[in-house]
Amino acid sequence: MPPTDASTDADTAPFTDIGTATSAGARESRGGPAADASADGEDTLDVPLPDEITALFAEDTGGGVAGSLGGGSAAGAAAAPVPDPVARPVPESEPVLDVPGGPMPDPPAAPAPTSDLSVAEDLLDHIGDWGPISTPAGVLHLVPVRVDRDLPIIDRWMNDPAVAAFWGLAGSQNATEEHLRTHLAGDGRSVPCLGLLEGTPMSYWEIYRADLDPLARHYPARPHDTGVHLLIGAVGDRGRGLGGTLLRAVADLTFDKRPACARIVAEPDIRNTPSVAAFLSAGFRFSAEVDLPTKRAALMVRDRSLRHLL
Repeated sequence: MPPTDASTDADTAPFTDIGTATSAGARESRGGPAADASADGEDTLDVPLPDEITALFAEDTGGGVAGSLGGGSAAGAAAAPVPDPVARPVPESEPVLDVPGGPMPDPPAAPAPTSDLSVAEDLLDHIGDWGPISTPAGVLHLVPVRVDRDLPIIDRWMNDPAVAAFWGLAGSQNATEEHLRTHLAGDGRSVPCLGLLEGTPMSYWEIYRADLDPLARHYPARPHDTGVHLLIGAVGDRGRGLGGTLLRAVADLTFDKRPACARIVAEPDIRNTPSVAAFLSAGFRFSAEVDLPTKRAALMVRDRSLRHLL
């Protein structure tokens, strides 16, 4: 279960991210009994052929059809049957199936399933390739989470009482691991990232497609709206304006790397006043209060058109 919000000084606002994708295929079969076969074995009528049809067969001395599709004499056509326009030649190297009605080539192999990472990159424009960004506090780099590498430090942050009050992931490391794996195993609409400031891990981020998130049921979402959750990890990094500085930088980076995105949104718990203040200082505007399943949230919005004014 995703968190309800960030810590008091974490400048976050988490939410549940879900998604599925399926695909299917089918093959056409050939052969089988005639559709008009009699069920009780009754004899069929002996219908005589018209004289014109009989004469046509009499002219076909070579087993072909009189005349040719490309012109020429009737004699030449009789010696060279016209190819079946439906059939196609099968290269010797192509595997075939032994089916009624003649050999039929194998259908092309289904494409390999796309990995979770490539799906994620499609939905959020290759977050792993966004690269570092300069901020007044130093160079920040968002790196997609690897559970085997990042779980211990993220779990330690989640067990900070100030963080646990809003994220709700304190206790066993299994809770944090399940939370991370849920995002990583999804269809890519939410990507958890570790924030490295001057090379040092100090924050946890979730960049997500707000228009594809359950949040979209609670506000007038637009295509490619991008959401952000932030957790400042170290206690010493909180309460000195760092959250607002990093939020502004990540919002600008998102606009630069996601040209289709016109708005960035967040939904911190309305009680988390330091978090709301951090979003305001980062150029977000307060849009509305919304009742979400786990909290009453402040909907914060940063508009691309106002990015240089706020």
